[in-house]
Amino acid sequence: MQTPSVAIVILNWNGKEFLEKFLPSVILSVYANTQGTLHKKIIVADNASTDDSVIFLQQNYPQISILQISSNQGFAHGYNTVLKQVESDYYILLNNDVEVTPNWIEPVISLMQSDLSIAACQPKLLAYNDKGKFEYAGASGGWLDQFGYPFMRGRIFDVCETDIGQYDDAKPCFWASGAALFVRSSVYHELEGLDEYFFAHQEEIDFCWRAQLAGYKIYVQPASVVYHVGGGTLPKGNSLKSFLNFRNNLIMMAKNLPICSAIWKIPLRLKLDALSAWRGLLSGDIGYFFAIVKAHFYFFGWLLFNKKKSIVSVKRGKKLDGLYQGSVVWAYFIQKKRTFFEIINSK
Repeated sequence: MQTPSVAIVILNWNGKEFLEKFLPSVILSVYANTQGTLHKKIIVADNASTDDSVIFLQQNYPQISILQISSNQGFAHGYNTVLKQVESDYYILLNNDVEVTPNWIEPVISLMQSDLSIAACQPKLLAYNDKGKFEYAGASGGWLDQFGYPFMRGRIFDVCETDIGQYDDAKPCFWASGAALFVRSSVYHELEGLDEYFFAHQEEIDFCWRAQLAGYKIYVQPASVVYHVGGGTLPKGNSLKSFLNFRNNLIMMAKNLPICSAIWKIPLRLKLDALSAWRGLLSGDIGYFFAIVKAHFYFFGWLLFNKKKSIVSVKRGKKLDGLYQGSVVWAYFIQKKRTFFEIINSK
């Protein structure tokens, strides 16, 4: 069987320092067929950076293709724009703040080639600044609880576990991290890519949810390891980041839940968000409080004016992998469960 082609596509916005630091590891990535012919290409998609990212690339990496976008379109729209111009069997959507290991590509592609129903897969993500711990944005595969709260094998809310090999098995999961997302190009275009209304945050969860509803699988392959800085564009605690996370999560639920579930889960989720907002306000985080209020207003605006633009028809009926039928909020805050295994095995 011929080795499939792979395009590593790095979306960049004012990330010259990250490119300078992490591109060398990407350049050293090994992925070739038995005759030694290189089957990977590296593309940097620049989202209208105002720093000297493009000049740096042109001067130091002439072998890398640069696709310049005229305005900052965010993660979702930016990738959709660029990937229409990229021909490859597989895309790797890679953050500019990720250090990869030399042999990180082959284990994932080999797994996806062994099962053509796998639409997307992620490597194991460890923290760049503490390489013994799982990383906040990906860990070892994403899950979702019944109220739309994402968590991971290796990370529950703010608790990132130490990696001692406890999640080293390749397994189906609910969603794969957008920090290093391997995706079958045919499926990406079949599902019309990422939802551009999201701009950034949780668009990969929405994509993976839609892929599962369409009959595909999502996987994590921990035999591949990368190290992620995290928060390079919008740091943790940023009000815009909070707004996008809360707004997009509600939209994602409204899009993908069956109506019979959405009519009671979304109102309950709104109440849980309100509790979180008041908790933030009472602790002095006014920005967090207003970010959630704004997110709710924009969610209702989406329901009224943008909903039809975001809906892609899918088949329903498949049991979803990585869906926790309990509440991760209850398990974490009330039962004081702090690890993935504790929560999954809690009653």
